[in-house]
Amino acid sequence: MGGAEDDEPPSKRVKASYTQPKGYSNGSFLKEFATCSSMARPLASQGDDELIGSQGIKKVEFVRVIADALYSLGYSKTGACLEEESGITFHSPTVTTFIQQILNGNWDGSLASLRKIGIADESIIKSASFIILQQKFFELLDREKVMEALKTLRTEISPLSVNSDRVRELSFFILFPKSRITDGVSGQRMVKSKARSELLEELRKMFPPTVMIPDGRLLQLVEQALDLQREACLFHNSDAGEISLYANHHCGRDQIPSETVQILQEHQDEVWYLQFSHNGKYLASSSSDNSAIIWEVNLDGKVSLKHRLTGHQKPVSSISWSPDDSQILTCGVEEVVRRWDVSSGECLHVYEKGLLGLISCSWSPDGKCVFSGLTDKSIVIWDLDGKEIECLKGQKTVKISDLQITSDGKLIITICKETMILLIDRESKSERCIEEEQMIVSFTLSRDNKYLLVSLVNEELHLWNIEGRIRPVAKFKGHKRSRFIVRACFGGLEQAFIASGSEDSQVYIWHKGSGELIETLRGHSGAVNCISWNPVNPHMLASASDDRSIRIWGLKQLSSKQNGKGKSTANNGIHYCNGATI
Repeated sequence: MGGAEDDEPPSKRVKASYTQPKGYSNGSFLKEFATCSSMARPLASQGDDELIGSQGIKKVEFVRVIADALYSLGYSKTGACLEEESGITFHSPTVTTFIQQILNGNWDGSLASLRKIGIADESIIKSASFIILQQKFFELLDREKVMEALKTLRTEISPLSVNSDRVRELSFFILFPKSRITDGVSGQRMVKSKARSELLEELRKMFPPTVMIPDGRLLQLVEQALDLQREACLFHNSDAGEISLYANHHCGRDQIPSETVQILQEHQDEVWYLQFSHNGKYLASSSSDNSAIIWEVNLDGKVSLKHRLTGHQKPVSSISWSPDDSQILTCGVEEVVRRWDVSSGECLHVYEKGLLGLISCSWSPDGKCVFSGLTDKSIVIWDLDGKEIECLKGQKTVKISDLQITSDGKLIITICKETMILLIDRESKSERCIEEEQMIVSFTLSRDNKYLLVSLVNEELHLWNIEGRIRPVAKFKGHKRSRFIVRACFGGLEQAFIASGSEDSQVYIWHKGSGELIETLRGHSGAVNCISWNPVNPHMLASASDDRSIRIWGLKQLSSKQNGKGKSTANNGIHYCNGATI
């Protein structure tokens, strides 16, 4: 079985590298021919029907993927030996001929071979013919053979009836050869033909993988396997450390923040709400003592008081950080919303609407607007100076409500009825809804805007996918709730975990992918009302409780077991991943 030509020995069968530097537009693009001392022993069927492994993998595909990896790594001789010893060619002789014709600029020959390489879809053949002939067109213009280029355009490209807009652009280039035009595929300004290696790469992406194996396919399969192992790992919570191919991936339980490293006791009453800033440098908390506190997360991991925010006449029920973390909103229970400067602790504005009380607060993604739910069940939008921009009337919210805006600003998400969450499209004003059978206590939106985590009165957390068609994904059980508002959050590396407060004074943590409860954190002496996971440090978790305290949780092996007020351990910097200590 030969290579590019019938009289070529098998030892010259090579794989064209599609990642060579630009400018290799001729046969020099091919790697050096590799030789193997063993004689070729081709198999008549090339092992097409032979299966290997427990999953029934086709041997011919397995060998070709290995050969692709060898050639990609530069092991051309070894790749050639694999082809010879297995009797399985990396490419069919026709495909090998086609590749050589493209690299040599044999356009007529490549078009003829194109119909012989096993592509059944006529539309793919036409599209491939178009970009081959386009390359021919440009190379003729490069050599200032304008009339031949015009003939190619009229007699070969136009009859394909493919991409008429691009055909008009090529015609324009004939009329104005000195002008620049935009490549319809890449969007790049161009005056010359692309390297033939780039053309070959473009063709490879168009062809079925049975014709030309996707470049780097073995590496892709290995990376997919590693991704699946990480996703299945219940405790994977760190990017630190090398991933080994010698053993299956496994992280220990010590990856999860599960031990108190600091206790904050500056509030004078129950702590209802807390939230880390987007950059992870600050933590804000609010309390039934009518105040909010901005805490600073220092470089050593210790949390210290930065500002105490006073001015509300009622308990502060919720907090919202501005997109750039320079400002913060606080909302009193059926009272007003206040906007604060994080650096100075100064109150910059108070938002109110007549005799109506405000029950929630949120920012627009650009930081230029403030949203709030009202006691009349409407939602109002102000600019930063307090000028009302819009008011969404009707049953848009309930007395106790969460309110969030997706990071692209397209959706307003609110609890509109006791058992229903409303998703309002800001542009079209269309509405979609999530309807639960039980009363909704609270909800939170994932950082990627794909998921909504809903807390219910029946002591369940429901995970919904809101991207495209709304659908339920998972349920999480174990925490306790009977009387109070208990909030949950996403967290950890790539938000792979779910954490929730509980009325039994504990924090519950689940693995989001499997739904398995992996940790129960004890330490509080009152109901745990709210949880926040540091979005930058996956090993830092904060919990707020009716016992008037905030607990900062870190990795267990680093704690000095000092749980006194304001006491902290060393920075959480040691990780265990795949059996290695980092």
